[in-house]
Amino acid sequence: MQRILTVGVYDYFHYGHLRLFEQAKNAVENGYLIVAVQDSEFIRKFKPEAKVFYSTDVRKELVGALKCVDEVTSYTEVQSAVKENEFDVFAVGEDQKHAGFLEAIDYCKKNGKKVVYLHRTPNISSTSIKENLEVSSK
Repeated sequence: MQRILTVGVYDYFHYGHLRLFEQAKNAVENGYLIVAVQDSEFIRKFKPEAKVFYSTDVRKELVGALKCVDEVTSYTEVQSAVKENEFDVFAVGEDQKHAGFLEAIDYCKKNGKKVVYLHRTPNISSTSIKENLEVSSK
């Protein structure tokens, strides 16, 4: 069994997140999916403008309730998450290109971890949900 790690905030949970987890789980045969949820306090500390709707614990519970998810943990920075978790495959969203992800991917490649890129589900994102909620509340 190969252990697959994917990371994210997963606030405003939506269909695209579910599809992402299913892709990650099926990235390898007989995969064991570990989802790391980013810590709310860390997000608020480094992105004070960010509006996090659900607490870390609630987001972990939501993600953990999915049958495709085998284990849920939390993390602060992605480059730390890849060093703190035991896994074989790092599953990354195709849009994750900021410095922390690039550092995490480099770490994985240097340490014999496979990296797979997951496709976005068209026409849905947490950003678009937040924007629609803000428009409808005005």
